[in-house]
Amino acid sequence: MQSKIRCNLILDSCCDLPKELMEQAGVEFFRFPFMMNDGEHSDDMWASMQPKEFYDRLRGGEVSGTAQIPIAVIEETLEKAAETGTPTVYLAFSSGLSGTFETVERMAAGVREKHPEFELYVVDTKLASIAEGLLAYEAIRQRNRGLSAKQLASWAEEARWYVNSYFTLDELDHLRRGGRIPSAAATIGDKLNIKPMLSFNLDGTLSMTGMARGRKKALKSIVKFYEDTHADGGSSDESILIGSADAENDAKWVEEHLRRPEGSLPVVRCHIGPVIGSHVGPGMVAIAIWGPDRRKKASIADRIANRLSSEDE
Repeated sequence: MQSKIRCNLILDSCCDLPKELMEQAGVEFFRFPFMMNDGEHSDDMWASMQPKEFYDRLRGGEVSGTAQIPIAVIEETLEKAAETGTPTVYLAFSSGLSGTFETVERMAAGVREKHPEFELYVVDTKLASIAEGLLAYEAIRQRNRGLSAKQLASWAEEARWYVNSYFTLDELDHLRRGGRIPSAAATIGDKLNIKPMLSFNLDGTLSMTGMARGRKKALKSIVKFYEDTHADGGSSDESILIGSADAENDAKWVEEHLRRPEGSLPVVRCHIGPVIGSHVGPGMVAIAIWGPDRRKKASIADRIANRLSSEDE
């Protein structure tokens, strides 16, 4: 017997899930804007522009800029949600990488004041791209199983710490443009064929966890991350997301080299969207899986700071 759905869900395009997985009744998503030489575009999950076209334009030297979701769009979406009367949860793109969470939370306070009977929860996922997507993918399933809005928000605030992700970039210039690494480091790194390996800090910012000499070693490092995570307590029967920024052959290679038990859930393949792609460039390959509590890997000082931050939220 199917559970009764008790709440609606708002996601955003930075989760980089395939659009068809998000197109369900009661699931809305914010579309982040991005700017190219021909003007402003909407990140509509590749409905109006194919990944190869976007990334080929970046390869050709075009620069893509990004911005927060327009306030008018946020206001319209939240008002529409309130008018339905159905309790709603928004899983937000990491506050460590964007001011969107704070903007939506501020506007949500106004909606709650205007509609005091309406339940609206805004959760900072502290994740981005397919790591955020893995949380969203499972949140849709939990919603469909019948969790209330309050339960789903509480679930997401705890589950986000168990999303383990790891990714590599093909070159360092886009990180340099975004101010993530010094120009000199990017120049030297590219000359030495250094591939950065990244993940997320507990505050939702990017963490450079290592370097690999050459593309093949970087991809092997992703496979090793998967194996090590499962050896450290990850589940072999949970969903796996693999994403690429127009690097499908490399993503396929990673998928083929994951040691998965027969009958386990299929891998969900994702195209890294234009907003994330604007900051990482072509060639990113990423994996997101359920695994150990990331808070336990943090230093004692970071654990204390994270607990204090959580108490203030």
